[in-house]
Amino acid sequence: MSLAVALHVLSAVIWVGGMFFAYMAMRPAVVEVIDASQRGVLWCHTLSRFFRWVWAAVILLLVTGYWMVFSVFGGMAGAGWHIHAMQGLGIVMILLYFHVYFAPFRRLKQAVANKDPQEGGRQVGQIRKLVGINLILGLIVVAIGAGGRYL
Repeated sequence: MSLAVALHVLSAVIWVGGMFFAYMAMRPAVVEVIDASQRGVLWCHTLSRFFRWVWAAVILLLVTGYWMVFSVFGGMAGAGWHIHAMQGLGIVMILLYFHVYFAPFRRLKQAVANKDPQEGGRQVGQIRKLVGINLILGLIVVAIGAGGRYL
C-alpha cells in the first residue's frame, strides 16, 4: 500500500507541479525574454518533454488509484466522498489532457514544422487556456486528496 500511495502522490506532484511551473513561472518568463517568432518552437520542445512525463503520471494515477480503491476500500462503494470527487475530477483532467495532446499540441507541432509562428502562437494560447483549467482542477484534487477525509 505504501508503494501505491507514494507512486500516486509522486505522479500527481509531477503533473500538477509541472502545470503550475509552466503556467506561473515559465510562461511569464518566456513572454519577457523570447521573441514571439520563437515561442512556439520553445513550447513545442518543452511540452514534448513534459507530456512524456504526463503520460506516465496519468497511467500511474489510474493504476495506483484503483489499486487503492479495490485493495483498501473494497471497491467504490466503500470509498468516501473525497475518493469519488478525486476520481471524477481526475477523469475530467485526463480528458482535457487528451484533448490538449491530440488537438492543439498536434497543431502546434505542425505549425512549428511548417515554420508558421502565428499559428504556433495561436495553438500555444489555446494550450495555455486549457492548462489553466487543468491546473485549477489539479489544485482542487490535491486539496481534496490531502484533506478530504478530514472535511
